[in-house]
Amino acid sequence: MKVINGLKYSKDHEWVKVEGNRAIIGITDYAQDSLGDIVFIDLPEVGRTVRAGDAVAVVESVKAASDVYSPVSGTVIEVNTSLEASPELINQDPYENWILVLEMSDPGELGSLMDAEGYERFCEEEA
Repeated sequence: MKVINGLKYSKDHEWVKVEGNRAIIGITDYAQDSLGDIVFIDLPEVGRTVRAGDAVAVVESVKAASDVYSPVSGTVIEVNTSLEASPELINQDPYENWILVLEMSDPGELGSLMDAEGYERFCEEEA
């Protein structure tokens, strides 16, 4: 299982890369590995306002469909449209192939997320 130092992680297996007031969000290596081969992704609408914990996207694999939850609150300002034609990019590298970008409304929410070390421990306990 691969984790990246400097990212924040949620208990729902999403990662967040913070750039100023922007939160770049994707699913973790653990999540894509659990899902198996990803065949479809339903991206959110740009302009949609979400709260931390809201389902913002759906990732479908050969095994199951799984919601992607927003780790922080904000407004969707960008989506990774290349995933519509090639959802399997997430399987190839889930940290390069982000799903959406939020303009955060409450950056303080980042404090409730785990760092890489904490997320690794969380996954070991969950396994």
